[in-house]
Amino acid sequence: MRLELTKRGDYAVRAMIALASDGEGLMSARTIAAEMAIPPRFLPQVMADLVRAGLVEGVTGRSGGYRLSAAPSETSLLRIVEAVEGTSRRETCVLRGGPCGRDGTCAVHGAFAGAEEAMIGALDSVSLADVSEGGPKRVSSAERDAVVSTRAAGRGGR
Repeated sequence: MRLELTKRGDYAVRAMIALASDGEGLMSARTIAAEMAIPPRFLPQVMADLVRAGLVEGVTGRSGGYRLSAAPSETSLLRIVEAVEGTSRRETCVLRGGPCGRDGTCAVHGAFAGAEEAMIGALDSVSLADVSEGGPKRVSSAERDAVVSTRAAGRGGR
């Protein structure tokens, strides 16, 4: 099982980190691209997604650029990723690639749903400030316990 971002998600997180590190001034797309090693031709598409999601404000004109719409501590990593990649919740069965069985769940539905919720909770608990100021916040013991109990349920409680 993989947990990875698309290039678009990667670029969005890096762009948001650049904006958080810059403070309250405007940052040009060219500067963001150069500082974060993002292809300059692709960055405007990512920034447009972040503007549409309300995470970033764009100012047009010769001295324009981008700035965060809210303090870095108020923006979760989950919100950044979902702004460019869509919802983090699975819409298909992990076994069949379509809806779960006739009764609405498959044999592993509970285990994967619990793992998904733990991942979403962990990403939602990490703010842009956490990742731009020296690393992400540690996972709480409750979140860790949720993952462990989900694993145990997937193995029949063993």
